[in-house]
Amino acid sequence: MQLPTPLLDVLKKDGVVAIATLGPDGPHMVNTWNSYIQVAEDGRLLIPAGYFHRTEANIACNDQVLVTLGSSRVPGLHGPGTGFLIRGTAAFLADGPECEAMRARFAWMRAVLAITVDSATQTL
Repeated sequence: MQLPTPLLDVLKKDGVVAIATLGPDGPHMVNTWNSYIQVAEDGRLLIPAGYFHRTEANIACNDQVLVTLGSSRVPGLHGPGTGFLIRGTAAFLADGPECEAMRARFAWMRAVLAITVDSATQTL
């Protein structure tokens, strides 16, 4: 999927990202920063994971994720600020070229959370 230009603009700005998964114990959310997310050549979102242990366990059972992110500094649908709801599937990568490239920027990470985007809906 081709990511919308406003979403790519949001990834360049300061902001918080919420990642929701669903596992045997119910829903779980973690946060990261917009600026930490890299977009792979194939459009997947690559997120450095330092902890995210429960997220990883949930994804092992159910790979569906919801992600929200936004920025007040990107024009939106009705004025300043925009946000997105992303639906997709996720996997954790522990090695390989994408991990090595991310590790060069984030020495603290233990893995990469790779999200294949099924839909990206602008909500603001």
